Amino acid sequence: MIALSDALILLLAYAGALFSKQVDALFTQNYDLYATTPLWLIPLCLLVYYLSEVYMPMRGITFRKEALLIIRAHLLALGSAFAVLYLFKITDFSRQVFIVFGLLGLFLLLVERALLRRTLKRMRSIGYNKKYVLIVGAGRRGRSFAQRMMKNRHFGYSLLGFLDDNPQKEDKRFFSRPVMGKVSDLPSILEANTVDMVVAALPSASYNKYSELVRWCDDEGVRLRVIPDYYDIFVGQPRIEEFDGMPLLNIRYVSLDEPLNRALKRALDVVVSLTAIMVVAPLMLLIAAGIKLTSPGPVFFRQTRVGFNGREFSILKFRTMRVANNPSDSTWTTPGDPRKVPFGGFLRKTSLDELPQFFNVLRGDMSVVGPRPERPHFVQQFKRNIPKYMIKHQVKPGITGWAQINGWRGDTSIAKRIEFDIYYIENWDIFFDIKILFLTFFKGFINKNAY
Repeated sequence: MIALSDALILLLAYAGALFSKQVDALFTQNYDLYATTPLWLIPLCLLVYYLSEVYMPMRGITFRKEALLIIRAHLLALGSAFAVLYLFKITDFSRQVFIVFGLLGLFLLLVERALLRRTLKRMRSIGYNKKYVLIVGAGRRGRSFAQRMMKNRHFGYSLLGFLDDNPQKEDKRFFSRPVMGKVSDLPSILEANTVDMVVAALPSASYNKYSELVRWCDDEGVRLRVIPDYYDIFVGQPRIEEFDGMPLLNIRYVSLDEPLNRALKRALDVVVSLTAIMVVAPLMLLIAAGIKLTSPGPVFFRQTRVGFNGREFSILKFRTMRVANNPSDSTWTTPGDPRKVPFGGFLRKTSLDELPQFFNVLRGDMSVVGPRPERPHFVQQFKRNIPKYMIKHQVKPGITGWAQINGWRGDTSIAKRIEFDIYYIENWDIFFDIKILFLTFFKGFINKNAY
């Protein structure tokens, strides 16, 4: 049903694209081309959407994640369509029509999904389209899952209650839902109640009960979901992979592991850095002149930092210190540091000394958004003392980041900074980067902790 709706939307987007380019003239020039293109273009888009899992059940997934999935799939579909035009040497097709179709189609698809969610939310609020859930295990994980269900009622799940073998939980209620019995009572409860899904949240000590849970749910045709006992060590979005037919659980799979996501991030980096360089070029020339006139030595300062996958690179900044015969890579700048050039403190506090790093972004050493890179000496030190410190090197370092706009920059807690960096890595999407850029513009330039 959704695929049919998508087909109609894409057809509407194609018609809109034709009208944007004087449809009468197009059909007069090449009627067969523009009349037959939808016959392969729309099925191709739907096929790519399907292969990209756009039509998988979206219940329990936020609109933000669904929107990102649709954007990725639509871009892949447009890329596939462009490849068809290229391979079959269809050079007469209007670029304007193609671009308008792509943009208008994406907009209408997102509007369609938003309206669908709004409709389903309304239906669920009056009792329709609900699924009833029974949780096996009233421990911390089971209660945590129940809490998330209660918080996201618009997903359309209704909690019936819990089953648990702990005598201390007998006849208790959690979130106003009862502990309905022991695990062994599951068959009778499934027979007596309408249950759409059973969620098992048992400890590892109860591993032997899972075979029975599977059998009991299969006997009643009820879907079973399992929350692993080692759920707490999962990060990002754990994913099941395969090695010669054997399933492997990748517990540190993050969004930027996917080539398309990396390509999207790189595209944003190039656009933002080129735009920034063009906009601030006059300011950079003024800063360069000021440094040259007030202090002997080069305008730029290069320093070794640790970047993506632990590889070292040379970061570029405006020089804010006097040239030293034996520069140290193992000391911090201090308040009132006598080594600073006349307006070096101003450059550091306003982050203007970091403007040349947009060239690092263009080179591919850095991203506009990401964890701030550190010097090798301090990386070795923090690696020993700060848990999970090295995780930050799983993505490219950035000029700005989630930690920085939340105040964790300069002379502040490294542990807290890493906490924010890891959150960024595990929850990355392109909208998160745009949000950080927006917040940086309004509150991220002034650094009271920079000396």
